[in-house]
Order: sequence, then C-alpha cells, then structure tokens
Amino acid sequence: MNWFNTLAEQIKNTFSDLYTNISEFVIDLARQFEIAFIVDDRWKYIVSGIGSTLLLTFLSLILGVVIGIIIAAIRATHDKQIDEMHPGIGKSLLKFANGFCRCYLTIFRGTPVMVQILIIFFVIMASSRNKMLCGVIAFGLNSAAYVAEIIRGGIMSIDPGQTEAGRSLGLSYVQTMAYIVLPQAFKNILPSLANEFITLLKETSIAGYVGVTDITRGANIIRGITYQSFWPLFAIAAIYLGMVMFFTWLVDLLERRFKNSER
Repeated sequence: MNWFNTLAEQIKNTFSDLYTNISEFVIDLARQFEIAFIVDDRWKYIVSGIGSTLLLTFLSLILGVVIGIIIAAIRATHDKQIDEMHPGIGKSLLKFANGFCRCYLTIFRGTPVMVQILIIFFVIMASSRNKMLCGVIAFGLNSAAYVAEIIRGGIMSIDPGQTEAGRSLGLSYVQTMAYIVLPQAFKNILPSLANEFITLLKETSIAGYVGVTDITRGANIIRGITYQSFWPLFAIAAIYLGMVMFFTWLVDLLERRFKNSER
C-alpha cells in the first residue's frame, strides 16, 4: 500500500499547488483591477470616455446623413434625369456636381479613416483647439461617403412610377423627391443606416490619436499611469462589445417592426 499512499500524497500536493497558483493568480488580478480602476478613481477615465464616444458617434452620423442625402440626391437625379434634360447650364451644372460627388466618394472610400482624421486635425484644422469638432468633421465626412451610397441605393429602388405619379399631381421634381421618394427610401434603408451607426461607433476608437478623450484614450491614460494593460484593454473591449450588442438588438427590433407594419 506504500505506492498507493505515495500516489495519493503526490495528487494532494499537485492539487494543493494548483489551488495555490490559482488563488495567487486571482488575488493578483484583483489587485491589478484595484490599481487600474479603484485607486484615484481611475474608472472615471473610462466613464467619461463612453460619453465622448457616443457624442462623437451621434454627431458624426448626423453630419454624415445630411451630407449623404445631398450627395445621394445629386447622384440619383443625374442617373434618372440626365438623359432627358435639354442641353444648357442646368445640365452642365448637374454633370459637374455629379463628377464632384464621384470624386468625393472615391477619395473618402478609398483612403483609411485614420489618415483622414490626421490630415484634418494636423493640416486642415491645425489652428483649431476643438478636438471634438475635428473628430466630428473627420468621421462625418467619411461616414457621408457610405451613407450617400446607401441612400442612393434606396432612391433607385423606388418604382419610377412613384416619381411619375408625383409629377402628374403637379409636384416639382424636388417636391416629389422630398414628399414621395425619400420617405419610402428611408423606410427601406433605415436598417442599413443603423448598421452604419454601429460601424461608425467602432471606428471612433481611433479618435484618441488626435486627443479626443474617448474610451480607448481613457484606457491608454490608465495604462500610462499604472503600466498595466490587461484590465484597461479588456474593459474597453467588453464595453464596445456591450454597446454593439445593444444597438444590434435595437436594429433587429426595428427591422421586425417594419416587417410587421408591411403585413
């Protein structure tokens, strides 16, 4: 039985060492958590960063939607009306505006948003001290390029008979677009716009590179003070994941309501 007692003692020692190592690891994680967030109320860097991130995202999306509507209207009007227009200054202006919009889309969709925000902050708006404004303009202009194509796709998906019906009622082309085509298009593209908002929310994580105190910069500040990376980085990853899951749930809820309203 000596071999059995020896084996039992080895197993006991192994599990004892394992328990000790796990206990020390948990205690060390707890101590790191306290240093990262509790000491000197460093959690406030993350909380204030959440507010800045959401504000930056909402303002950028609003700017992107406004510019995107203008670009989408110009491009959709060009695609639908250019062949029917008589030669003149109106047709020339529409061609020029459409060409400008195509260049805009090519530039902002073809270059990284990181490069765009650096150019806007350090070159175009180098004299400005409003970091949030620089971020809103940079992300808004970038988002507008994608929103414009989403809206244009929604406009082009509307039956041409809707436009003809509006014109037959005596509405101008602009009135027909504003009162008939765009409301129907927005109903079709609203889920896509919501998904663009979620994408924009994640893209704003680079705003800290120009000094905006968002979630990521808040975590980097904590890392710089405590020389710890585990808790700050995993905390912001969990926060982003939670926000994305929440807004994804809202998008799914919105889509279900639209489907129910069509029945």
